[in-house]
Amino acid sequence: MNKLYKIFLLLLVTGLISYSCDGIEDSLVDDQLEENPLPQSPEYSSGSADFSNYVAIGNSLTAGYMDGALYSTGQNNSIPAILASSFSATVDGEYTFNQPDINSDNGFNTNISPNPNNGITFGRFKLDTEQRVPSPVINGSAITAYTGPTLNNFGVSGVAVGQLRNPGTGNPNDPAFNPFYARFASNPGVSTILEDAIATDPTFFSLWAGNIDVLSYATSGAANPALLTSTADFQTRFANVITDLMTETTAEGVVINIPSFLGLAYFRAVPFNAIPLDAQTAAGASAGYTNYNNGVQQAADGGLITQAEADRRKINFSAGQNAFVIEDETLTDLSALMLPPLRQSESTDLTVLSLGSLLGTDAFGEGAYGIQDAVSDQFVLIPSEQFEIETSRQTFNGIMAQIVASNSSRLTLYDTNSATGVFADLFGLSDGVPGITVDGVDLTPDFAPTGVLSTDGIHPNPRGNALIVNEIIATIEAKFGANLPAINVLNRSSVAVCAGNCLSQQ
Repeated sequence: MNKLYKIFLLLLVTGLISYSCDGIEDSLVDDQLEENPLPQSPEYSSGSADFSNYVAIGNSLTAGYMDGALYSTGQNNSIPAILASSFSATVDGEYTFNQPDINSDNGFNTNISPNPNNGITFGRFKLDTEQRVPSPVINGSAITAYTGPTLNNFGVSGVAVGQLRNPGTGNPNDPAFNPFYARFASNPGVSTILEDAIATDPTFFSLWAGNIDVLSYATSGAANPALLTSTADFQTRFANVITDLMTETTAEGVVINIPSFLGLAYFRAVPFNAIPLDAQTAAGASAGYTNYNNGVQQAADGGLITQAEADRRKINFSAGQNAFVIEDETLTDLSALMLPPLRQSESTDLTVLSLGSLLGTDAFGEGAYGIQDAVSDQFVLIPSEQFEIETSRQTFNGIMAQIVASNSSRLTLYDTNSATGVFADLFGLSDGVPGITVDGVDLTPDFAPTGVLSTDGIHPNPRGNALIVNEIIATIEAKFGANLPAINVLNRSSVAVCAGNCLSQQ
């Protein structure tokens, strides 16, 4: 008995000690949790919106076009695809967002003409880090038909607002034809982009259209007036699109306006003084303009132009970086004296990206382009043209804002021109310093490895798209009371570099 009693006593004491230690441990854990609570899984919500059938309508910015082509990685990182990944957190069960997959690593480069050439189909641009220029890959793919499931993304590269409701957009024999719509149109030549989108019975939509109505004119160097939509036409066409969405669906949506695109690398990458010359070459080039310069001075002496204009029109080169010769139709007409409207480029001029590969070469059989052969209007935006473009852009944005406000119960506007927004930061409009910092990493408004633009100089790369999506998310949250997961920008890729398959490396 005594032995059993001792064993019992030992077990009792051990249990009391164990209980006491457990109690102390539990107390310590409780204290720690009180001071450092475990992270809670966020409760995401759609608010008053319904993202279960999200549909995207728009142009290249919606389609996922980047690097001069529509290709798989670009589509997978399109603004709607990234946005849908955030929406999915608010929907129970399986969530699908279908895009008209191009199924091509390199796509078809629409910025290269002709394409194909000499049996080569050019694909997306990549960055040639040695020559520091974008260059197309030589293993692109032709545009093929889409045969997949019902779509959610109806973005079509290159379409203006009027093409969203135009059956001709899918008709190869119509001036409005666009192969990127024809490849997935429900009934090419009969159906429209907007009809196909509405037919899916969306619960929520995004609409980013209007850029092409003024951007195409800008990228042409303001040389083709037919590419600039008139204010009256834009008003009618955009209103019709919104009316259809409001009357033929019950969906709510976010409308995105036109950003200040003249700050893009497409218009900034080639400087006005892009031609390097040594002293001997510069002297020879200047001598070639002796008769022209003398004629301009005679026009000033005769009172036909001011001396200030004469000085502006005279062509002179020197050792170092030189401004190139351009045609400027705003100069006084001196054709009676057989004097063309020439001057050298100035810091207030903007040039299109494609000019960079032509300057200094005998591009058109008339001598060195920009030196002996004047650069034509299609490659340069002079200040008066920039003013015309900005006036149209801001007018279009005012129309869009007014129409959205008239349907404010179901629509919200993401204003890309906000003074505190991502575009203002990127272009240095907010603080005078171009670029934006994300989680301690500086990102630049170009197509450098640290940039947020793709190598076509206009469309964002995956990081750039993620930046924009986060602002769209904030706009939606504010309007509809939603709580959506933000996108990790730095997890997205930037630009791809040439690896032996670019045209510049052949």
